[in-house]
Amino acid sequence: MNKAFAVKFYGLLSLWRLLLVLCVPLLLFGCEAKKTAVPATDAAVHTVTDDLGRKVTLPVQPTRIMGLDASMTEMLYAVADTGTIVGRTQHCDYPNAVLSKPVVNNYPMDYERLLFLKPQVVFATEGIISAEVAAQVQKMGIPVYFQAYDSVSDVLRGLRDLGKLLKREEQARNLVDSLTQKLQALSSDTAQQRERPKVLAIIWKDPIYVFGRNTIFTDKLRYIGADNAVPEVFAQQSPALTREYILKINPDVLVGGTFEEFEKTFFTLYPELRRIKAYQQKRIYSVTDNLMSRTSPRVVESVAELKALLR
Repeated sequence: MNKAFAVKFYGLLSLWRLLLVLCVPLLLFGCEAKKTAVPATDAAVHTVTDDLGRKVTLPVQPTRIMGLDASMTEMLYAVADTGTIVGRTQHCDYPNAVLSKPVVNNYPMDYERLLFLKPQVVFATEGIISAEVAAQVQKMGIPVYFQAYDSVSDVLRGLRDLGKLLKREEQARNLVDSLTQKLQALSSDTAQQRERPKVLAIIWKDPIYVFGRNTIFTDKLRYIGADNAVPEVFAQQSPALTREYILKINPDVLVGGTFEEFEKTFFTLYPELRRIKAYQQKRIYSVTDNLMSRTSPRVVESVAELKALLR
């Protein structure tokens, strides 16, 4: 063996020995890590039941979450570590901090963009996100947890539930206690009221759509000593009413725009409705749309707004 070849050969041999010394412990460590990875993953998820009675498997402490509608985004911002919120929909505008999040269109649902953001779980509100959309999202491997709100107390309960799911129970409890105190203060003087004004909430003027009796709007009015002018429960939560029906129920108050706005549009379309009490007494008021339409912690602000208008 010539001298140059021997030097090269023994140099390579030394290098292989060094690599073996370095790599064997790493390989052994990798095997140990692999042995413990499966139990750790199993322990990191749990199965819960959402408000629609659906079984949903979620991370025990999710670190990437998102709301699929504006109401749910507000709920998450009130309870969650906001650093875990990975996106928002095109309608989400409260609180202001949400505007810095990436946008995922929810109508129509941008599945590709949602998948790109890789949320571990998304939260949705019944009646806003359809079952078909939820099913498609779940086919992508993203669990969907629904909340449903028929009353103000449902919102408070929803906040507590989110606190448990996101390991933020103390934050949720403190918020719910604060909102409960505010509700009690708002409703403290309603027992002495002799009359309960009948309020009709117009959400579309042509055709005439309103908030029906089986909505959270009815419960908001209960706190301030008023009542939904719609006396019966329709199949739809926001039914379309005829002019004859509105004349029959004869609401004391209309909400959904100023008197001037209604005069130019609503009562121009339906001049016979100028006979209702709300028009005769000019009790027609504008309300903040996203307070009225969203089921979120700001539901208490909505109750306060309605009370101030009806005084």
